[in-house]
Amino acid sequence: MCALDDLDREVCLSAPAERIAALSPGATELAFAAGAGEQVVAVVSFSDYPPEAKEIESVGSHTRLDLEALVALEPDLAIGWVTGNPAEQLETLQALGMAVFYIEPRSVDGVASAIERLAALAGTEAQGRRVADNFVRDMAALEAQYAGEAPVDTFYQVWDSPLMSVNDAHLIGQVIRLCGGRNVFGNLDRLVPRLDDEAVLAADPAVIVAGGMGEENRDWLDHWSRYLELRAVQNDHLYLVPPSLIQRPTPRLVEGARRLCEHLATTRAGETP
Repeated sequence: MCALDDLDREVCLSAPAERIAALSPGATELAFAAGAGEQVVAVVSFSDYPPEAKEIESVGSHTRLDLEALVALEPDLAIGWVTGNPAEQLETLQALGMAVFYIEPRSVDGVASAIERLAALAGTEAQGRRVADNFVRDMAALEAQYAGEAPVDTFYQVWDSPLMSVNDAHLIGQVIRLCGGRNVFGNLDRLVPRLDDEAVLAADPAVIVAGGMGEENRDWLDHWSRYLELRAVQNDHLYLVPPSLIQRPTPRLVEGARRLCEHLATTRAGETP
């Protein structure tokens, strides 16, 4: 069985993967979504969903893998993160003969495709197809719900130090557009541009949405509250979306998108004369 990964490499296995190493929290969620959760034998830190993932052995973080511990678990498939895992460590795994499947979904269809391709390698095609189809359907329903709404100038903060946002090509940027938002930094060249406070003040967004350091940590939003000249601050349109719901390219993006859309709808209603 073979599947193309997100580096356009054909990854082939002689039999369905029985021991999978998921090397990012998103990869863990995608493996479970594909129906391969029972085959996952290794994860990395912050792999907290679904709850069963917390019981699986961790082999370091996505930025620094414990290769000795990982290899000792004898996975027959490792799910790597193109821009998140250290390239040299993934290359070492391949040199040792381990199959590495690189993922980096950058669109709704890309998330669905990743689920289906992982399911193909795990021998769980039926569940993978069902989950992927439901995800695409639910995202399309959200898009239809907010189609034609007045645009809302939106700043999404993906990190605080250095200050970072996303452009329109980023998956989060696509969700902003789906919700009827206008990403104030959408035209920048970098997928994840670095900014400063002055750039945000100049853009003067109607709403500020942050991922935060934790699922309910509003510290990043508190930072903006001192800038009373910002429209978002004047109208109290400062919102948190738990990062695991919107910053991981998984089926839970539906819930993250729903929350973001609701925040933009509240902002839109507050700005309507």
